[in-house]
Amino acid sequence: MQLDNTAALVTGGASGLGAATAKALAERGARVFALDLKDAVDGAPEVAGVTYLAADVTDPEQVRTAVAAAAGAGVPLRTVVNCAGIGPSMRILGKKGPHDLALYAKVIQINLIGTFNVMTLAAEAIAQTEPVDEHGQRGVVVNTASIAAYDGQIGQAAYASSKGGVVGLTLPAARDLAQYGIRVCTIAPGIVDTPMMATVSEEFRTSLAQGVPFPHRFARPEEYAELALAIVGHDYLNGETVRMDGALRMAPR
Repeated sequence: MQLDNTAALVTGGASGLGAATAKALAERGARVFALDLKDAVDGAPEVAGVTYLAADVTDPEQVRTAVAAAAGAGVPLRTVVNCAGIGPSMRILGKKGPHDLALYAKVIQINLIGTFNVMTLAAEAIAQTEPVDEHGQRGVVVNTASIAAYDGQIGQAAYASSKGGVVGLTLPAARDLAQYGIRVCTIAPGIVDTPMMATVSEEFRTSLAQGVPFPHRFARPEEYAELALAIVGHDYLNGETVRMDGALRMAPR
């Protein structure tokens, strides 16, 4: 599917994976609408071809407004990339007691329900566009999971649950949306050099990087963006989760 003269919606678009993807889509000719929380949008750098929209992915009305902006841009909405997410850590039972239920619910709400919310409302808008080919293709959704969906570590019960849900959502979503010509795929990144990772010590960063079989480094956000664009461009990729992890399988801790 071609990106030139189409609209794209990217969540978590003010930093990290989302920012890299928004920039890459814009460079390929898409009119990009990058969704993020207001504080993140206010501090986001200007990028040619990218329009920032303040929206909470868990709020249906805010997402409807953002989708309407993208769908009303004068070119058809074809691409959605869901990158918004959080990753706090807490053990199910730790020295301070049991896992905080509100925190668990918040992670599920943002990472899984937020992804579902954006995908669903954007799919409604994409389904109203004209097909781009004789097979009836109209668009593609790329969601973001994590290798924690398969190899959740100690303290990752909430995060791994949320990302496992995104993986489990992929195939039924692809099947549900097939009649509208909308493909759905998921990327499961390993350790990516995002702002979240910038908060850990250099010693710990080095240790993490050395644990990757090859190459011995963190993935770059731009590599996630490259894979997202490859999925968009490959019309026969559908209902699949692709690991991007340098062959890493996470240890318990």
